[in-house]
Amino acid sequence: MPFTTTPIPGLLIFQPTIHPDGRGHFYESYNKKNFIAQGISNEYVQDNISNSSYGVVRGLHYQTDHHAQAKLVTVLHGRVLDVVVDLRNSSPTFGQVFSIELTDVNKLQLYVPRGFAHGYSVLSPSATFYYKCDNYYNKAAEGGINLADAALNINWQVPDSAMLISDKDKLQPHFDVSKCYF
Repeated sequence: MPFTTTPIPGLLIFQPTIHPDGRGHFYESYNKKNFIAQGISNEYVQDNISNSSYGVVRGLHYQTDHHAQAKLVTVLHGRVLDVVVDLRNSSPTFGQVFSIELTDVNKLQLYVPRGFAHGYSVLSPSATFYYKCDNYYNKAAEGGINLADAALNINWQVPDSAMLISDKDKLQPHFDVSKCYF
């Protein structure tokens, strides 16, 4: 199977098979049968694309309660450091951080189940980030964790002086007071 487990249960890396030839390459980025065989039966209802420049850090975001979202994320152009935090109360890895570099070269995808905060930093001059969601975005249900929380100790691989962070993300609460666990 093209899936690799991570140290966090339920969080999976998907490596599609790339078919290169003299014209470029082809790959199947999603096939529901392959994901069902892995035990992932999400019905995706919303696709999102974000384009950002070097140093942009987005996150750490999540949707609360019945608006929670599982995501399948990848990079169409450029390089990002993708980061998740396990917010599932009953998980043996509650509060743990996982990160992976996603690029247009490695074509890796990360399956993020419901119950995680998610974010990424752009490591290339620009990046186009693509993600499928199994639930609709709901502004009233959005939540976040401060991406600079020292307790999470995330190395975003971007110097502080080069980070471009939204005002909303700068004001997110720290993990220990966010009070949104699944």
